[in-house]
Amino acid sequence: MKAIGAGLLATALPPAFGAGPAVIPLWPEGVPGARPELGPNRVDEDGRTTNITEPTLTVYPAAVDRPNGTAVIICPGGGYVRQSTRREGEQYAHWLGTLGITSFVLTYRQQEFGHPAPLRDVLRAVRLVRSQAARFKVQPDRIGVMGSSAGGHLAATAGTLYDHPLGRTGAELDKVSARPDFLMLMYPVIAMEGPAVHAGSRKALLGGSPKAADVELMSPERQVTPQTPPTLLIHTQADQAVPVENSILFYQALTRAKVPAEMYLFEQGSHGMGMRDGLGTASIWPRRAEEWLRARGLLDQAK
Repeated sequence: MKAIGAGLLATALPPAFGAGPAVIPLWPEGVPGARPELGPNRVDEDGRTTNITEPTLTVYPAAVDRPNGTAVIICPGGGYVRQSTRREGEQYAHWLGTLGITSFVLTYRQQEFGHPAPLRDVLRAVRLVRSQAARFKVQPDRIGVMGSSAGGHLAATAGTLYDHPLGRTGAELDKVSARPDFLMLMYPVIAMEGPAVHAGSRKALLGGSPKAADVELMSPERQVTPQTPPTLLIHTQADQAVPVENSILFYQALTRAKVPAEMYLFEQGSHGMGMRDGLGTASIWPRRAEEWLRARGLLDQAK
């Protein structure tokens, strides 16, 4: 694949890219609809990121001698108000690294910008990684998106709206496919209305009185087609913030469209469980996820 935007990315990568996690600006040519008056991104002592005005990708190379060629773009959750970058970003990246996967933790815009800024950010991330697959030592047809909570909603929209005009800005990278090759959704926000809706995420993304067309578009279960990528869903019955029905709705839509999907619903584990121990069978979800990745050939060494 031709490295579209190679010059653009070359200016964005720091010299020490190969030495460890590198932070890459997502829009080195300028953030669409930039709001410099808001100031820089903020990170608190608990590793949560807020006031995101400069979207970035943080690269975590595979923690093995030979990366297997699979890449995962990780979208932390936080209700489109904040992002749990450490718990639902860095921790996942380190775990995936032990499986030979190269990870990219996405810091995406949220309530300060609203729709469609987060969608544009995640689709730009997929395009950027795919266009520079050789540089990152990944395969352009093995790029997935993983997300938790509202980050799971963003990942689901990436898997359903990857070709939507709202995801383009007129940049050269728009020529690169933004379709993820697989999705991994952790207790995702899916419903934008009805009894299962997470009202906070909807308000932060779409405003207090959203248009019906926006609610429809940003309801991923209504946007599923046979071209939606294979999907893994993980949720718990004990989740009181984002009801388990959210994952069920998406799984049902995938099944109707005959999209390969696997879903694990656990009894224990509150919302935002991340990779915590002591949650009964829910704490071993990484094993189930590893099995799913392996069964799909995503842990095989790329040829």
